[in-house]
Amino acid sequence: MSNFLDIALIITSVGLILSVILQSKGAGLGGLTGADTGGVFTARRGIERVLFWVTIALSAVFFALVIAIIIAGK
Repeated sequence: MSNFLDIALIITSVGLILSVILQSKGAGLGGLTGADTGGVFTARRGIERVLFWVTIALSAVFFALVIAIIIAGK
């Protein structure tokens, strides 16, 4: 059981890192189009919105796995 949780945590961590890197302003998906965002707030549309929600879901899974590993370690 512990090995499964460790492997799941590693996979989730890599996915979370990738989703955060893709959201960064300089290297994000919005930067690929060449459009100037200009303002402080921009509405998330399309793939950016999906990536935003995937990042939130991955962070929730990450924290749940960490809690499960802590509980299973006792």
